[in-house]
Amino acid sequence: MAGRTARRRVLRVRVPSGPGDDFRADLLAVEEPLEIRVGSEPLAVTMRTPGDDIDLAAGFLASEGVIASPSDVTSIKMCDDNVADVTLAPGVTLPGARLHRNFITSSACGVCGKDSIDAIRVRATYDLSADPVPVSPAMLAGLPDRLRDAQRVFTRTGGLHAAGIFTADGALLALREDVGRHNAVDKIVGWALREQRLPLTGRVLLVSGRASFELAQKALVAGIPVLAAVSAPSSLAAELAEESGMTLIGFLRGGSMNVYTGAHRLKVSAAPTGLSANGAGQMGDGGPG
Repeated sequence: MAGRTARRRVLRVRVPSGPGDDFRADLLAVEEPLEIRVGSEPLAVTMRTPGDDIDLAAGFLASEGVIASPSDVTSIKMCDDNVADVTLAPGVTLPGARLHRNFITSSACGVCGKDSIDAIRVRATYDLSADPVPVSPAMLAGLPDRLRDAQRVFTRTGGLHAAGIFTADGALLALREDVGRHNAVDKIVGWALREQRLPLTGRVLLVSGRASFELAQKALVAGIPVLAAVSAPSSLAAELAEESGMTLIGFLRGGSMNVYTGAHRLKVSAAPTGLSANGAGQMGDGGPG
């Protein structure tokens, strides 16, 4: 398997320039294409960091609504370092044009190349509104540090996104890293599918970057009731979260957070001013948002 880091010689420059300038070795996060094939036929190419590629292939197909359980897949094998070939179980078929890609999926965007916004909306199997799991703001506030402490490759390179799945008590169940935030989440979804843990009822998904529509969709497909991000969500992510009954939290950092939807799951003594039971608002001592 290809490595997750690559060494490169760099010139370290300080301002003002002086005798401290020098050449040294630096570690970079590896970015390489992964081709996902179904029945030996090319389906998609995504730019990713090598590692957990079978989880990535499984999570991609689950997020796209192709598979919903391990029994939908006969096998996933790596043909070489950058090709994953999936054999679907008899009777499981690709949903035609909806999976068509116009061009390569980059590490920055997992829905680039979709034919239309309607094609992005994957029909969800799980009812998140039926999952009443309560979560503590204090527990949520501690998750970013737990995620960072577990990011081994990020510690060495500073160049990877991470996704972590936690229990409602804050225990880390799984973490995946990748140059693409959507890949990191797909790796989590693929892990859960292969471990027969779907739906991820009562769990919290934390992502290291922003919460895009695509990440909210992936959380919905996996049955995750709480999605938290250290940065901002998009407007479409908030709309999807509200429609589906998901709790969406952004700017989770420094002991504060913004709660955009599903505030009823947070265990607080009383709803802050301007925050309805199922609406949006801000908790903590302020911050972006």
